[in-house]
Amino acid sequence: MEKKSFFTRTFTTRRGRRLKEHLTAYIFIAPASILIFIFGIFPVFFALYVSLHRWRIVRGDMIGLKNYVTAIGNLSYVVAFFLGLGALAGVYFIVKHILKMKREQDDQPWPAIFPGLSFALMVFAFLNWFYRALPEVLDIAFKVRGLERNEIVFRDFLLEALRSENVLPAWRILLITFLVSVVVSLIILRVWRNRRNIDYQAFFSLGFIALGISIGLLTFTLKEVSAAYATALEAGTDPGIWPQLISITSGVILLIAGWLFWRRAEKQHTDRSFWLHVLAALILLVGGWLLIGEIPMTLANGDKKVWDGLKVTAFFSLGTVPLQLIISIFLSVLLFQKLVGSNIFRIIYFIPYVTPAIASAAVFQQMFSNRHTAPVNMLLKALGLPAQQWLFEPRGVFTLIADYFGKTIPAWAAGPSLAMSVIILHSIWTFVGYNTVIYLAGLGNIPKELNDSAEVDGASGWQVFRHITFPLLSPTTYFLSLIGVIGTFKAFNTIWIFRSNLALGTTDTFSLVIFIEFFEKTRYGYASAMAFVLFGIILALTLVNNRIQGSRVFYG
Repeated sequence: MEKKSFFTRTFTTRRGRRLKEHLTAYIFIAPASILIFIFGIFPVFFALYVSLHRWRIVRGDMIGLKNYVTAIGNLSYVVAFFLGLGALAGVYFIVKHILKMKREQDDQPWPAIFPGLSFALMVFAFLNWFYRALPEVLDIAFKVRGLERNEIVFRDFLLEALRSENVLPAWRILLITFLVSVVVSLIILRVWRNRRNIDYQAFFSLGFIALGISIGLLTFTLKEVSAAYATALEAGTDPGIWPQLISITSGVILLIAGWLFWRRAEKQHTDRSFWLHVLAALILLVGGWLLIGEIPMTLANGDKKVWDGLKVTAFFSLGTVPLQLIISIFLSVLLFQKLVGSNIFRIIYFIPYVTPAIASAAVFQQMFSNRHTAPVNMLLKALGLPAQQWLFEPRGVFTLIADYFGKTIPAWAAGPSLAMSVIILHSIWTFVGYNTVIYLAGLGNIPKELNDSAEVDGASGWQVFRHITFPLLSPTTYFLSLIGVIGTFKAFNTIWIFRSNLALGTTDTFSLVIFIEFFEKTRYGYASAMAFVLFGIILALTLVNNRIQGSRVFYG
């Protein structure tokens, strides 16, 4: 009888064929995964690395969270602490999911703990090697000064950097953990025959990674707070980090408890129990908000440019996205009717979106010039209204309206500056056509029979729109609002064209503030920290939008 080779015995069985399919799939997605890591994930980790250093043109000393503290004050410690708690919550949900799979499948997943732990250690060994190797590789730029720059010189310096006494031990640890992980995983796959073996290994790996991240973040935060207190004691001041951290944490816990009581109230069977839950929820929510009121005091020590940029960005987002959606849905419903020339109007409304953004911004800049002969100022004079400074006006638009009527309003009610109002108008003009086309596609997916049935039952046009058309457009509205909010927080090119020093920074959104810090002031570490703050804000807004609006989306 002919003896079969190891690979033949491995891949001819049912289990072997399944393993072969998995390996083939991973081989196919490997090139894309490598590209995503190099051009997507690696830049993010590198920016995080830069944000933890004093970095101006060249790499400086490691300073921990000081760039974040400069930007948002002591809130950076609170955020780092909550990220650690969030990673710990991730461990809880992963373990909960594993136990759920165990109950449903009647499995004993515990053998997968060992390969899960070994793979997690391999990940942390890779991060340790990456952290140690990156400075050595970056220092090659200093070593090649004055030398002829070619491939051979760079390769020699790269090998020298990777073989340095600080990097080579980390590389050996990474290789050992990799080999141990592969061997342990193969042994468990061979000994423990279970269809969900790989799934359990993956979940245990994620759980251990989340646990390690949680411990690392909490330890790092404690170390940074201790260092800040030591520095403050030497200067004879009190940073007040721990009271703020405890107060805000307690407030968040009370808010979560109040929300849970509110959710449980609707499930109560008696009126007494219902009102007791509602009362408890209100008390906890009020208490939580009072404790979270410590946040404004925490932010007071942050960079004023950061909060001014956030305020301008908030004005830009609130003034742009709602009006875009309202105008777009009105135009889409109008153009969806069988009107003469509706196709031509669809093209006309879409033209601003395909027009080069810089060109349209330059045209708007001339239209809203502060010259008395500018088209918009000439129109105002024809209507008997005074000419305006437009892009050079830092005062709020509501303040200008109040001044025209001889009234005064408080500073907090001034609204966006007149310069920012022009930018908002340009953004609406640009994106209304795009949103209209998307809404038209959404209207085309609504069955005509629903509208016809409602009209037969006596529903008016508004009732049909309110109770049928608008709810069925909720996926489109959700998509456009989400993309719109993210886009306004990332907007840069056209705002840079409109920017004027005479507007006194009232048009400088958060993205512009980051650009100025990076390219004009060359504060790379601080700009990277601000970029991560912006990323956190966008992520939080996305989650809130998904929680509030996403739950109301009707997909049919």
